[in-house]
Amino acid sequence: VQLVESGGGLVQPGGSLRLSCATSGFTFSRYGMSWYRQAPGKERELVASITTAGISTNYADSVKGRFTISRDNAKNTVYLQMNSLKPEDTAVYYCHAADWPTVYWGQGTQVTVSS
Repeated sequence: VQLVESGGGLVQPGGSLRLSCATSGFTFSRYGMSWYRQAPGKERELVASITTAGISTNYADSVKGRFTISRDNAKNTVYLQMNSLKPEDTAVYYCHAADWPTVYWGQGTQVTVSS
């Protein structure tokens, strides 16, 4: 099983990034997918989640209206479009797959928002 995040980097406040999580080794379309993040000294928190068919999404209040989660079941990939980025969005972002009780995590990608 692999979950490989990409698309992180350094961006100025107000900028945008698109994270991708390419997966393999499991039946992607059966798993709910989420993005979590963890800032230095803080607990890991849920950012956004999407159901198996992509019909329903959920967002943390702190990112509503700025972030969009989507998935392509044909490509076994989940995305996180991040707009209007703020310094407080700086964190390591992790891809998460769940078909309870089975859970998989990616290794994370660093997002730094700074001028």
